Amino acid sequence: MIMDAAPDQSSAPDFPARAAAALADPTLQGALTKLQTEFRRDRAAMLGRIPEFDQLRDHATAIRNHSLAHLDELLEQFETNVSLTGGIVHWCRNAAEACETVTGICRAVGAETVAKSKSMLSEEIALNDHLAAASIEPVETDLGEYILQLRHETPSHIVMPAIHLNAGQIADVFREAHTDHDPARYLGDADALLAEARAMLRQKFLDADVGITGANALIADTGSILLVTNEGNADLVHSLPKTHIAIVGIEKAVATLDGAMAVVRVLARSATTQEVTSYTTLVTGKRRANDADGPSSFHVVLVDNGRSRMLAGPYAEALRCIRCGACQSLCPVYGAVGGHAYGAVYAGPIGAVLTPNLGAPGGLGAARHLPQASSFCGQCEEVCPVRIPLPALMRRLREDAFEDRQITVAGQKWIAAWGWAAQRPALYRLGRRIGILMLRILAKVSGGTIRTLPLAGGWSATRDFPAPEGGSFVELWNRRKRRESS
Repeated sequence: MIMDAAPDQSSAPDFPARAAAALADPTLQGALTKLQTEFRRDRAAMLGRIPEFDQLRDHATAIRNHSLAHLDELLEQFETNVSLTGGIVHWCRNAAEACETVTGICRAVGAETVAKSKSMLSEEIALNDHLAAASIEPVETDLGEYILQLRHETPSHIVMPAIHLNAGQIADVFREAHTDHDPARYLGDADALLAEARAMLRQKFLDADVGITGANALIADTGSILLVTNEGNADLVHSLPKTHIAIVGIEKAVATLDGAMAVVRVLARSATTQEVTSYTTLVTGKRRANDADGPSSFHVVLVDNGRSRMLAGPYAEALRCIRCGACQSLCPVYGAVGGHAYGAVYAGPIGAVLTPNLGAPGGLGAARHLPQASSFCGQCEEVCPVRIPLPALMRRLREDAFEDRQITVAGQKWIAAWGWAAQRPALYRLGRRIGILMLRILAKVSGGTIRTLPLAGGWSATRDFPAPEGGSFVELWNRRKRRESS
Protein backbone atom coordinates (compact mmCIF):
# COMPACT_ATOMS: atom_id res chain seq x y z
CA MET A 1 0.00 0.00 0.00
CA ILE A 2 1.11 3.58 -0.53
CA MET A 3 -0.94 5.03 2.29
CA ASP A 4 0.73 7.03 5.04
CA ALA A 5 1.17 5.11 8.25
CA ALA A 6 -1.01 6.23 11.14
CA PRO A 7 0.62 7.24 14.41
CA ASP A 8 1.70 4.84 17.10
CA GLN A 9 2.01 5.47 20.83
CA SER A 10 5.22 7.44 20.30
CA SER A 11 3.46 10.14 18.23
CA ALA A 12 1.55 11.77 21.10
CA PRO A 13 4.03 14.71 21.29
CA ASP A 14 3.02 15.61 17.71
CA PHE A 15 -0.59 16.37 18.66
CA PRO A 16 -0.51 20.11 17.77
CA ALA A 17 0.81 19.47 14.25
CA ARG A 18 -1.51 16.50 13.67
CA ALA A 19 -4.51 18.48 14.92
CA ALA A 20 -3.70 21.35 12.54
CA ALA A 21 -3.49 18.91 9.62
CA ALA A 22 -6.79 17.31 10.61
CA LEU A 23 -8.57 20.66 10.73
CA ALA A 24 -7.43 21.32 7.16
CA ASP A 25 -8.71 17.95 5.84
CA PRO A 26 -12.22 18.46 4.38
CA THR A 27 -12.89 14.73 3.95
CA LEU A 28 -12.08 14.05 7.58
CA GLN A 29 -14.15 17.02 8.69
CA GLY A 30 -17.14 15.67 6.79
CA ALA A 31 -16.79 12.23 8.38
CA LEU A 32 -16.46 13.66 11.89
CA THR A 33 -19.46 15.96 11.46
CA LYS A 34 -21.54 13.00 10.29
CA LEU A 35 -20.41 10.91 13.29
CA GLN A 36 -21.32 13.53 15.87
CA THR A 37 -24.59 14.54 14.24
CA GLU A 38 -25.86 10.98 13.86
CA PHE A 39 -24.61 9.78 17.25
CA ARG A 40 -26.25 12.70 19.04
CA ARG A 41 -29.54 12.07 17.23
CA ASP A 42 -29.51 8.29 17.74
CA ARG A 43 -28.50 8.54 21.38
CA ALA A 44 -31.39 10.90 22.09
CA ALA A 45 -33.77 8.41 20.46
CA MET A 46 -32.28 5.57 22.52
CA LEU A 47 -32.73 7.50 25.77
CA GLY A 48 -36.35 8.11 24.84
CA ARG A 49 -36.91 4.35 24.60
CA ILE A 50 -35.32 3.53 27.98
CA PRO A 51 -36.02 6.18 30.61
CA GLU A 52 -34.33 4.08 33.30
CA PHE A 53 -30.96 4.34 31.54
CA ASP A 54 -29.39 6.38 34.35
CA GLN A 55 -30.31 3.65 36.82
CA LEU A 56 -28.64 1.10 34.55
CA ARG A 57 -25.53 3.29 34.49
CA ASP A 58 -25.48 3.47 38.28
CA HIS A 59 -25.71 -0.32 38.47
CA ALA A 60 -22.93 -0.82 35.91
CA THR A 61 -20.74 1.70 37.73
CA ALA A 62 -21.22 -0.15 41.02
CA ILE A 63 -20.29 -3.44 39.35
CA ARG A 64 -17.13 -2.01 37.84
CA ASN A 65 -16.17 -0.44 41.17
CA HIS A 66 -16.66 -3.77 42.94
CA SER A 67 -14.56 -5.52 40.30
CA LEU A 68 -11.67 -3.09 40.70
CA ALA A 69 -11.86 -3.25 44.50
CA HIS A 70 -11.58 -7.06 44.42
CA LEU A 71 -9.51 -7.43 41.27
CA ASP A 72 -6.84 -9.69 42.74
CA GLU A 73 -9.40 -12.16 44.09
CA LEU A 74 -11.44 -12.18 40.89
CA LEU A 75 -8.41 -12.78 38.67
CA GLU A 76 -7.24 -15.69 40.80
CA GLN A 77 -10.75 -17.18 40.76
CA PHE A 78 -10.89 -16.70 37.00
CA GLU A 79 -7.57 -18.50 36.52
CA THR A 80 -8.72 -21.41 38.66
CA ASN A 81 -11.92 -21.86 36.68
CA VAL A 82 -10.19 -21.50 33.31
CA SER A 83 -7.85 -24.31 34.36
CA LEU A 84 -10.81 -26.47 35.32
CA THR A 85 -12.18 -26.14 31.77
CA GLY A 86 -8.86 -27.12 30.19
CA GLY A 87 -7.58 -23.62 29.46
CA ILE A 88 -4.29 -21.95 30.36
CA VAL A 89 -3.89 -18.44 31.81
CA HIS A 90 -0.71 -16.45 31.15
CA TRP A 91 0.21 -13.41 33.27
CA CYS A 92 2.08 -10.59 31.52
CA ARG A 93 3.45 -7.49 33.19
CA ASN A 94 3.87 -5.37 30.08
CA ALA A 95 3.47 -5.19 26.30
CA ALA A 96 6.75 -6.95 25.58
CA GLU A 97 5.85 -9.95 27.75
CA ALA A 98 2.37 -10.15 26.23
CA CYS A 99 3.71 -10.10 22.66
CA GLU A 100 6.34 -12.73 23.48
CA THR A 101 3.73 -14.93 25.13
CA VAL A 102 1.34 -14.81 22.18
CA THR A 103 4.17 -15.35 19.69
CA GLY A 104 5.45 -18.27 21.74
CA ILE A 105 2.05 -19.98 21.68
CA CYS A 106 1.82 -19.45 17.90
CA ARG A 107 5.30 -20.88 17.35
CA ALA A 108 4.55 -23.89 19.54
CA VAL A 109 1.70 -24.94 17.24
CA GLY A 110 3.59 -24.07 14.06
CA ALA A 111 1.28 -21.22 13.13
CA GLU A 112 1.86 -19.34 9.89
CA THR A 113 -1.44 -17.42 9.76
CA VAL A 114 -3.40 -15.89 12.63
CA ALA A 115 -7.00 -14.67 12.33
CA LYS A 116 -7.82 -11.79 14.66
CA SER A 117 -11.04 -10.21 15.76
CA LYS A 118 -11.15 -6.63 16.99
CA SER A 119 -8.99 -6.00 20.06
CA MET A 120 -7.93 -2.58 21.28
CA LEU A 121 -5.46 -4.24 23.63
CA SER A 122 -3.66 -5.88 20.72
CA GLU A 123 -3.39 -2.38 19.21
CA GLU A 124 -2.11 -1.04 22.53
CA ILE A 125 0.78 -3.51 22.61
CA ALA A 126 1.42 -3.47 18.82
CA LEU A 127 0.87 -7.22 18.60
CA ASN A 128 0.52 -7.35 14.81
CA ASP A 129 3.97 -5.86 14.29
CA HIS A 130 5.47 -8.39 16.68
CA LEU A 131 3.79 -11.32 14.95
CA ALA A 132 4.84 -10.12 11.51
CA ALA A 133 8.44 -9.79 12.71
CA ALA A 134 8.24 -13.45 13.71
CA SER A 135 7.05 -14.41 10.18
CA ILE A 136 3.50 -15.04 11.40
CA GLU A 137 0.83 -13.33 9.29
CA PRO A 138 -1.89 -11.59 11.36
CA VAL A 139 -5.17 -11.04 9.49
CA GLU A 140 -7.72 -8.60 10.90
CA THR A 141 -11.22 -9.93 10.26
CA ASP A 142 -13.34 -7.08 11.63
CA LEU A 143 -14.35 -5.07 8.57
CA GLY A 144 -13.09 -1.74 9.88
CA GLU A 145 -9.85 -3.26 11.18
CA TYR A 146 -9.34 -5.11 7.89
CA ILE A 147 -9.61 -1.84 5.97
CA LEU A 148 -7.13 -0.17 8.31
CA GLN A 149 -4.71 -3.07 8.06
CA LEU A 150 -4.65 -2.59 4.29
CA ARG A 151 -3.96 1.11 4.86
CA HIS A 152 -1.33 0.43 7.55
CA GLU A 153 -3.32 2.52 10.01
CA THR A 154 -4.37 2.20 13.62
CA PRO A 155 -8.02 2.68 14.66
CA SER A 156 -9.27 6.25 14.91
CA HIS A 157 -12.20 5.31 17.17
CA ILE A 158 -12.58 2.59 19.80
CA VAL A 159 -15.79 1.12 18.36
CA MET A 160 -15.80 2.42 14.78
CA PRO A 161 -12.14 2.13 13.80
CA ALA A 162 -12.51 3.38 10.22
CA ILE A 163 -15.00 6.18 10.94
CA HIS A 164 -12.58 8.71 9.42
CA LEU A 165 -12.92 7.17 5.94
CA ASN A 166 -15.67 7.45 3.35
CA ALA A 167 -16.87 4.79 0.91
CA GLY A 168 -14.81 6.16 -1.96
CA GLN A 169 -11.59 5.92 0.03
CA ILE A 170 -12.40 2.35 1.04
CA ALA A 171 -13.12 1.42 -2.58
CA ASP A 172 -9.72 2.83 -3.56
CA VAL A 173 -8.06 0.68 -0.89
CA PHE A 174 -9.78 -2.46 -2.13
CA ARG A 175 -8.87 -1.79 -5.75
CA GLU A 176 -5.25 -1.35 -4.80
CA ALA A 177 -5.05 -4.36 -2.47
CA HIS A 178 -7.28 -6.90 -4.25
CA THR A 179 -5.34 -7.03 -7.50
CA ASP A 180 -6.82 -10.36 -8.61
CA HIS A 181 -10.26 -8.78 -9.05
CA ASP A 182 -11.65 -7.02 -12.12
CA PRO A 183 -10.40 -3.41 -11.98
CA ALA A 184 -13.71 -2.24 -13.48
CA ARG A 185 -15.90 -3.96 -10.86
CA TYR A 186 -18.60 -2.00 -9.06
CA LEU A 187 -17.65 -0.83 -5.55
CA GLY A 188 -20.04 2.08 -5.28
CA ASP A 189 -21.96 1.18 -2.13
CA ALA A 190 -21.59 -0.47 1.26
CA ASP A 191 -23.09 -3.79 0.15
CA ALA A 192 -20.53 -4.18 -2.64
CA LEU A 193 -17.64 -3.32 -0.33
CA LEU A 194 -18.88 -5.73 2.33
CA ALA A 195 -19.34 -8.56 -0.17
CA GLU A 196 -15.79 -8.16 -1.45
CA ALA A 197 -14.30 -8.07 2.06
CA ARG A 198 -16.29 -11.16 3.03
CA ALA A 199 -15.06 -13.05 -0.02
CA MET A 200 -11.45 -12.11 0.70
CA LEU A 201 -11.64 -13.10 4.35
CA ARG A 202 -13.62 -16.33 4.09
CA GLN A 203 -10.61 -18.49 3.24
CA LYS A 204 -8.51 -16.74 5.91
CA PHE A 205 -10.83 -18.09 8.60
CA LEU A 206 -10.36 -21.61 7.28
CA ASP A 207 -6.59 -21.31 6.84
CA ALA A 208 -5.81 -19.77 10.22
CA ASP A 209 -3.81 -21.90 12.63
CA VAL A 210 -4.58 -19.63 15.58
CA GLY A 211 -7.49 -17.34 16.39
CA ILE A 212 -6.90 -14.26 18.57
CA THR A 213 -9.72 -12.34 20.21
CA GLY A 214 -10.03 -9.77 22.92
CA ALA A 215 -12.79 -9.96 25.53
CA ASN A 216 -15.34 -7.55 26.94
CA ALA A 217 -15.35 -9.32 30.29
CA LEU A 218 -13.58 -12.07 32.24
CA ILE A 219 -16.21 -13.87 34.28
CA ALA A 220 -14.57 -15.11 37.45
CA ASP A 221 -17.07 -17.67 38.71
CA THR A 222 -17.17 -19.65 35.43
CA GLY A 223 -13.78 -18.95 33.85
CA SER A 224 -15.59 -17.67 30.73
CA ILE A 225 -14.78 -14.75 28.46
CA LEU A 226 -17.51 -12.56 27.00
CA LEU A 227 -17.39 -11.30 23.40
CA VAL A 228 -19.74 -8.52 22.31
CA THR A 229 -19.65 -7.78 18.56
CA ASN A 230 -21.74 -6.71 15.60
CA GLU A 231 -20.01 -8.98 13.10
CA GLY A 232 -19.85 -12.77 13.08
CA ASN A 233 -16.09 -12.75 12.62
CA ALA A 234 -15.26 -13.10 16.32
CA ASP A 235 -17.24 -16.33 16.58
CA LEU A 236 -15.42 -17.75 13.55
CA VAL A 237 -12.07 -16.62 14.95
CA HIS A 238 -12.50 -18.42 18.27
CA SER A 239 -14.25 -21.55 16.98
CA LEU A 240 -12.55 -22.52 13.67
CA PRO A 241 -8.78 -22.50 14.40
CA LYS A 242 -7.33 -25.25 16.57
CA THR A 243 -5.89 -22.73 19.02
CA HIS A 244 -7.74 -19.80 20.55
CA ILE A 245 -5.90 -17.00 22.35
CA ALA A 246 -7.85 -14.31 24.21
CA ILE A 247 -5.70 -11.30 25.05
CA VAL A 248 -7.32 -9.16 27.75
CA GLY A 249 -6.49 -6.35 30.17
CA ILE A 250 -6.64 -7.38 33.81
CA GLU A 251 -9.25 -4.72 34.60
CA LYS A 252 -11.94 -6.60 32.61
CA ALA A 253 -12.67 -9.11 35.42
CA VAL A 254 -16.20 -9.28 36.86
CA ALA A 255 -17.52 -11.61 39.52
CA THR A 256 -20.54 -13.16 37.80
CA LEU A 257 -22.36 -13.51 34.50
CA ASP A 258 -25.17 -11.34 35.90
CA GLY A 259 -22.65 -8.57 36.52
CA ALA A 260 -21.20 -8.90 33.03
CA MET A 261 -24.64 -8.72 31.43
CA ALA A 262 -25.52 -5.63 33.46
CA VAL A 263 -22.50 -3.94 31.88
CA VAL A 264 -23.56 -5.19 28.43
CA ARG A 265 -26.91 -3.43 28.88
CA VAL A 266 -25.17 -0.06 28.88
CA LEU A 267 -22.33 -0.99 26.51
CA ALA A 268 -24.25 -1.37 23.26
CA ARG A 269 -26.52 1.58 24.01
CA SER A 270 -23.50 3.80 24.65
CA ALA A 271 -21.33 2.51 21.82
CA THR A 272 -23.72 2.35 18.87
CA THR A 273 -27.08 3.28 20.49
CA GLN A 274 -28.35 -0.27 19.82
CA GLU A 275 -30.47 -2.10 22.37
CA VAL A 276 -28.07 -5.01 22.06
CA THR A 277 -25.29 -5.96 19.66
CA SER A 278 -25.79 -8.64 17.03
CA TYR A 279 -23.59 -11.20 18.79
CA THR A 280 -23.09 -11.73 22.52
CA THR A 281 -20.96 -14.84 22.98
CA LEU A 282 -19.67 -16.71 26.03
CA VAL A 283 -16.53 -18.82 25.55
CA THR A 284 -15.70 -21.31 28.28
CA GLY A 285 -12.58 -23.42 27.87
CA LYS A 286 -11.47 -25.58 24.98
CA ARG A 287 -13.50 -27.95 22.85
CA ARG A 288 -15.05 -30.87 24.76
CA ALA A 289 -15.59 -34.37 23.44
CA ASN A 290 -19.23 -33.81 22.48
CA ASP A 291 -18.80 -30.28 21.08
CA ALA A 292 -19.53 -29.75 17.40
CA ASP A 293 -16.68 -27.27 17.02
CA GLY A 294 -14.20 -25.21 18.96
CA PRO A 295 -10.45 -25.04 19.58
CA SER A 296 -8.40 -27.92 20.95
CA SER A 297 -6.43 -25.46 23.10
CA PHE A 298 -7.55 -22.28 24.85
CA HIS A 299 -5.23 -19.59 26.24
CA VAL A 300 -6.03 -16.38 28.08
CA VAL A 301 -3.23 -13.79 28.12
CA LEU A 302 -3.81 -11.34 30.96
CA VAL A 303 -2.01 -8.04 30.47
CA ASP A 304 -1.14 -5.44 33.09
CA ASN A 305 0.87 -2.83 31.13
CA GLY A 306 0.41 -0.08 33.71
CA ARG A 307 -3.04 -1.05 34.97
CA SER A 308 -2.01 -2.15 38.46
CA ARG A 309 -0.08 1.10 38.85
CA MET A 310 -3.18 3.04 37.80
CA LEU A 311 -5.31 1.05 40.23
CA ALA A 312 -3.11 2.16 43.11
CA GLY A 313 -3.08 5.83 42.09
CA PRO A 314 -5.33 8.82 41.48
CA TYR A 315 -6.44 7.68 38.00
CA ALA A 316 -7.99 4.36 39.05
CA GLU A 317 -11.51 5.44 38.03
CA ALA A 318 -10.45 5.39 34.37
CA LEU A 319 -10.09 1.61 34.67
CA ARG A 320 -13.88 1.39 34.84
CA CYS A 321 -13.85 2.09 31.08
CA ILE A 322 -15.77 -0.50 29.05
CA ARG A 323 -14.43 0.78 25.69
CA CYS A 324 -17.74 2.05 24.33
CA GLY A 325 -16.25 5.15 22.67
CA ALA A 326 -19.19 7.40 23.64
CA CYS A 327 -16.86 10.06 25.05
CA GLN A 328 -15.13 10.22 21.67
CA SER A 329 -18.36 10.36 19.71
CA LEU A 330 -19.54 13.52 21.49
CA CYS A 331 -16.28 15.26 22.43
CA PRO A 332 -16.03 18.60 20.54
CA VAL A 333 -12.24 18.32 20.35
CA TYR A 334 -12.27 14.76 19.01
CA GLY A 335 -15.07 15.86 16.69
CA ALA A 336 -12.78 18.54 15.26
CA VAL A 337 -9.52 16.60 14.84
CA GLY A 338 -10.40 12.87 14.90
CA GLY A 339 -8.57 10.00 16.53
CA HIS A 340 -5.29 9.91 14.66
CA ALA A 341 -4.38 13.42 15.78
CA TYR A 342 -3.86 12.09 19.29
CA GLY A 343 -0.91 9.97 18.14
CA ALA A 344 -1.94 7.08 20.40
CA VAL A 345 -4.16 4.01 20.29
CA TYR A 346 -6.73 5.55 22.64
CA ALA A 347 -8.02 8.93 21.50
CA GLY A 348 -10.46 11.48 22.84
CA PRO A 349 -11.08 12.16 26.54
CA ILE A 350 -10.47 8.58 27.67
CA GLY A 351 -7.28 8.49 25.62
CA ALA A 352 -6.08 11.69 27.28
CA VAL A 353 -6.18 9.81 30.59
CA LEU A 354 -5.13 6.32 29.49
CA THR A 355 -2.23 7.21 27.20
CA PRO A 356 0.01 8.80 29.87
CA ASN A 357 -0.73 5.88 32.20
CA LEU A 358 -0.59 2.78 29.98
CA GLY A 359 3.02 2.48 28.95
CA ALA A 360 3.20 5.21 26.30
CA PRO A 361 6.88 6.09 25.70
CA GLY A 362 7.72 9.17 27.71
CA GLY A 363 4.61 8.96 29.93
CA LEU A 364 2.96 12.26 30.74
CA GLY A 365 5.92 14.22 29.38
CA ALA A 366 5.31 12.87 25.88
CA ALA A 367 1.50 12.97 26.18
CA ARG A 368 1.22 16.35 27.91
CA HIS A 369 -0.79 17.86 25.03
CA LEU A 370 -3.61 15.32 25.31
CA PRO A 371 -5.24 16.43 28.58
CA GLN A 372 -4.90 20.00 27.31
CA ALA A 373 -7.10 19.05 24.33
CA SER A 374 -10.37 19.58 26.16
CA SER A 375 -12.90 22.37 26.51
CA PHE A 376 -14.09 20.82 29.81
CA CYS A 377 -17.65 21.03 28.55
CA GLY A 378 -18.37 17.85 30.51
CA GLN A 379 -20.11 15.90 27.74
CA CYS A 380 -17.66 13.01 28.11
CA GLU A 381 -18.64 12.48 31.75
CA GLU A 382 -22.31 13.07 30.95
CA VAL A 383 -22.44 10.21 28.41
CA CYS A 384 -20.00 7.78 30.06
CA PRO A 385 -22.01 4.63 30.92
CA VAL A 386 -19.83 3.95 33.98
CA ARG A 387 -19.59 7.59 35.08
CA ILE A 388 -15.84 8.12 34.79
CA PRO A 389 -15.09 11.72 35.88
CA LEU A 390 -12.99 12.43 32.80
CA PRO A 391 -12.83 16.24 33.16
CA ALA A 392 -11.55 15.91 36.73
CA LEU A 393 -8.95 13.34 35.68
CA MET A 394 -7.76 15.49 32.77
CA ARG A 395 -7.59 18.49 35.08
CA ARG A 396 -5.42 16.51 37.48
CA LEU A 397 -3.14 15.51 34.61
CA ARG A 398 -2.80 19.19 33.71
CA GLU A 399 -1.81 19.88 37.30
CA ASP A 400 0.69 17.01 37.23
CA ALA A 401 2.17 18.33 34.00
CA PHE A 402 2.55 21.79 35.53
CA GLU A 403 4.12 20.44 38.70
CA ASP A 404 6.52 18.30 36.67
CA ARG A 405 7.25 21.28 34.37
CA GLN A 406 6.03 19.27 31.38
CA ILE A 407 4.09 22.16 29.87
CA THR A 408 5.96 24.55 27.62
CA VAL A 409 8.06 27.34 29.09
CA ALA A 410 5.85 29.87 27.32
CA GLY A 411 2.78 28.29 28.89
CA GLN A 412 4.34 28.49 32.35
CA LYS A 413 5.17 32.13 31.84
CA TRP A 414 1.62 33.03 30.79
CA ILE A 415 0.18 31.21 33.81
CA ALA A 416 2.65 32.93 36.12
CA ALA A 417 1.82 36.33 34.60
CA TRP A 418 -1.91 35.76 35.03
CA GLY A 419 -1.38 34.69 38.64
CA TRP A 420 0.68 37.78 39.37
CA ALA A 421 -1.98 40.09 37.91
CA ALA A 422 -4.86 38.26 39.63
CA GLN A 423 -3.29 39.09 43.00
CA ARG A 424 -3.47 42.81 42.18
CA PRO A 425 -7.20 43.65 41.69
CA ALA A 426 -6.75 47.21 40.43
CA LEU A 427 -4.22 46.13 37.81
CA TYR A 428 -6.37 43.13 36.85
CA ARG A 429 -9.44 45.36 36.32
CA LEU A 430 -7.41 47.75 34.20
CA GLY A 431 -6.12 44.92 32.04
CA ARG A 432 -9.65 43.57 31.69
CA ARG A 433 -10.98 46.91 30.43
CA ILE A 434 -8.13 47.26 27.97
CA GLY A 435 -8.71 43.70 26.74
CA ILE A 436 -12.43 44.25 26.18
CA LEU A 437 -11.76 47.48 24.32
CA MET A 438 -9.21 45.81 22.05
CA LEU A 439 -11.58 42.92 21.29
CA ARG A 440 -14.35 45.35 20.31
CA ILE A 441 -11.98 47.23 18.02
CA LEU A 442 -10.83 43.98 16.39
CA ALA A 443 -14.44 42.91 15.86
CA LYS A 444 -15.37 46.27 14.33
CA VAL A 445 -12.41 46.17 11.95
CA SER A 446 -13.27 42.67 10.75
CA GLY A 447 -17.01 43.21 10.31
CA GLY A 448 -18.43 42.13 13.65
CA THR A 449 -16.53 38.87 14.14
CA ILE A 450 -13.05 38.46 15.54
CA ARG A 451 -11.11 36.32 13.06
CA THR A 452 -7.66 36.60 14.57
CA LEU A 453 -6.27 37.34 18.01
CA PRO A 454 -2.82 38.70 18.82
CA LEU A 455 -0.73 36.16 20.76
CA ALA A 456 -3.49 33.54 20.28
CA GLY A 457 -3.10 32.58 16.64
CA GLY A 458 -3.24 28.88 17.41
CA TRP A 459 -6.71 29.36 18.88
CA SER A 460 -8.18 31.79 16.35
CA ALA A 461 -6.77 30.02 13.27
CA THR A 462 -9.72 27.61 13.29
CA ARG A 463 -12.49 29.53 15.02
CA ASP A 464 -14.09 32.98 14.95
CA PHE A 465 -15.41 34.93 17.93
CA PRO A 466 -18.31 37.36 18.32
CA ALA A 467 -17.56 40.77 19.72
CA PRO A 468 -17.83 40.98 23.54
CA GLU A 469 -21.12 42.45 24.76
CA GLY A 470 -22.35 43.68 28.11
CA GLY A 471 -19.03 44.16 29.84
CA SER A 472 -17.14 41.66 31.97
CA PHE A 473 -18.59 38.86 34.09
CA VAL A 474 -17.81 40.82 37.27
CA GLU A 475 -19.68 43.84 35.94
CA LEU A 476 -22.68 41.72 34.96
CA TRP A 477 -22.63 40.07 38.39
CA ASN A 478 -22.54 43.38 40.22
CA ARG A 479 -25.34 44.74 38.02
CA ARG A 480 -27.49 41.72 38.86
CA LYS A 481 -26.83 42.05 42.59
CA ARG A 482 -27.83 45.72 42.46
CA ARG A 483 -31.11 44.83 40.74
CA GLU A 484 -31.87 42.18 43.31
CA SER A 485 -31.23 44.50 46.24
CA SER A 486 -33.27 47.43 44.83
